[in-house]
Amino acid sequence: MVQIKKKSNFVRLIRKIGHYTINTTMKITEEQVNADMRVLQLLSQTFPTPESASTEIINLKAILNLPKGTEHFMADIHGEHEAFLHILRNASGNIKRKVNELYADKLSTDEIRELCTLIYYPEKKLEIIKSEEENMENFYSTTLKRLIPVCQSVSAKYTRSKVRKALPKEYAYIIEELLHESPTDYNKQAYWDSILESIMSTGQSDSFIIAICYVIQQLSVEQLHILGDVFDRGPGAHIIMDRLLDYHNFDFQWGNHDALWMGAAIGNDACIANVLRLSLRFANMATLEDGYGINLLPLATFAMETYKNDPCTLFMPKIEDKESSISKKQIHLIAQMHKAISIIQFKLEGILIDQRPEWEMKDRKILNLVDFANNTITIAGTVHPLLDTNFPTINPSAPYELTEEEQKLIEQLHHSFRISAKLQKHIKCILQHGCMYAICNSNLLFHASVPMNMDGTLREVDLMGKKYSGRQLMHKIGMIVRSAFNTDTPKLKRQFAKDYFWYLWCGTNSPLFDKSKMTTFERYFIADKSTHVEEKGAYYLLRDNASICDKILDAFEVGGEHRHIINGHVPVHVSDGENPIKADGRLMVIDGGFAEAYHHTTGIAGYTLVFHSRGFELIQHEPFKNTKEAIKQGTDIKSSKQIVEMTGKRMMVRDTDKGHQLMEQIKELEELLYAYRHGLIRKF
Repeated sequence: MVQIKKKSNFVRLIRKIGHYTINTTMKITEEQVNADMRVLQLLSQTFPTPESASTEIINLKAILNLPKGTEHFMADIHGEHEAFLHILRNASGNIKRKVNELYADKLSTDEIRELCTLIYYPEKKLEIIKSEEENMENFYSTTLKRLIPVCQSVSAKYTRSKVRKALPKEYAYIIEELLHESPTDYNKQAYWDSILESIMSTGQSDSFIIAICYVIQQLSVEQLHILGDVFDRGPGAHIIMDRLLDYHNFDFQWGNHDALWMGAAIGNDACIANVLRLSLRFANMATLEDGYGINLLPLATFAMETYKNDPCTLFMPKIEDKESSISKKQIHLIAQMHKAISIIQFKLEGILIDQRPEWEMKDRKILNLVDFANNTITIAGTVHPLLDTNFPTINPSAPYELTEEEQKLIEQLHHSFRISAKLQKHIKCILQHGCMYAICNSNLLFHASVPMNMDGTLREVDLMGKKYSGRQLMHKIGMIVRSAFNTDTPKLKRQFAKDYFWYLWCGTNSPLFDKSKMTTFERYFIADKSTHVEEKGAYYLLRDNASICDKILDAFEVGGEHRHIINGHVPVHVSDGENPIKADGRLMVIDGGFAEAYHHTTGIAGYTLVFHSRGFELIQHEPFKNTKEAIKQGTDIKSSKQIVEMTGKRMMVRDTDKGHQLMEQIKELEELLYAYRHGLIRKF
């Protein structure tokens, strides 16, 4: 055994091996030395010469001095695909900001609006322009000269190599030449003009403009963070997921609605029933039928037969302005299906509660509290009359027992969810890019909450016989979620994992729910609103306190001078004066009601957050009308910007998590270079 003094780990170790004399205090075993040398040998396979290692060191050190890339945060999208896609295209106003910086004193407001709309929707906007513009040659020349500086601006934060990877293959060389040459350079002006003239003369103007617009969109945002709840309420969750499949760089913090759909996809029947009930409640069958090919005919047939003489008044869907496009007959059928699957849901949940006594949810078994003879229900000693008394499928002596028809129906629906290739593909994407929480550049991201006690301590939660809290709890839940989709998981553990998706949806100690109970039955059948109350967990009551947020950040080991918690889940009621910035700026809540169903209660249509090299900007959006109008009229989402936090100096890559990783890589490469130069490793 030899002793060396700890100075900079590997370099000192190599010096000792090379017979350098060093004062020593740290003990190193022969096994450790051999293990370290194997790491260097592996690194040398990627960088087989001193020259290649040196080149990479130079490259990485240069990257450290680039400005930090822009991060884009979105939460609680809830199927509102048109608004989501528009905000994604305009990068929450980041593209318009760049265009204004370049052209505010050169172009009119209308010209800036038209240029931005072209960047957002190049194909469709070009169609409109070509039908109206008389001199397309002049349009092409002017537009190309305006687009290229925008592209130069958004690409300025990246290396040439990274920009090159973002370029479409067919135009990569041309775009790269235009990006790195200036038309004001006298020696290159003719060269630059010749490229533009050739694009037009060869009939490539349209496709080139489209290509460069998408490059601008991509380079405007380096990383997208989705803080949960893509699914339910709105009609286009599948469209949102299709777009994310092709998005260049994103991560996903799972929300309660995402967990519900993951459970449905893996075959949890209680989750399937909840997914169907929510879809029918908001008259949203598009995602189920058009998006995922879920066959709802068996449910419709069962509902029509079982509730044919039932008006199903309590189960009328929340259709809002959709009413004009849905006939009364269709509305009644949706209500019948809604009631049918709701009753099945209550039965399935009761069965699951009995199977999982460790969840301590027996108080959520409701059907056995009903007095079917008198059409009342007794809750906490109080007798309440039922608003609906027609229960043809419930056996009062065995209320949770499925009828033969219900059992057959749920088997058919189970099969339909399990064989939906597109649904399974989308859920796989959520798993690959997702987790319960993430830490990125001193920001702690999660969808809803961290279970806490009222004294501000992290609550210990029992999971499979062991107790976890805080970061360990979130990690363990993430592992359970993944184990449900892993066929190598032991049968009993995998079954628990499948069942657990429903607990994540509505369990008291679920970080995705964190309320006393989910009062679904009461909201349907009992008029007394005191029975509808779902008491929020301690996190929601304490999160305005800066010291509490600091405790959470410390528990998750989030460092940095400016650190934050960013989450969604609970809509911010701006119309009531609620502020999304809490705890002296430590907490940012970015659920402002993206879903149309929330607009009347929040007063806005959602928040997004942008974190660029200068700091944070919170964007408050008004409702988005539709894509067609945005393209034709050039109308953007009306948004207001709130400066949350600006840094005194511009953040560079060296100040980010990525920068810290690059510095570690530089250190390893410097150690490799030392090993080459001192003959400890031979060149390949």
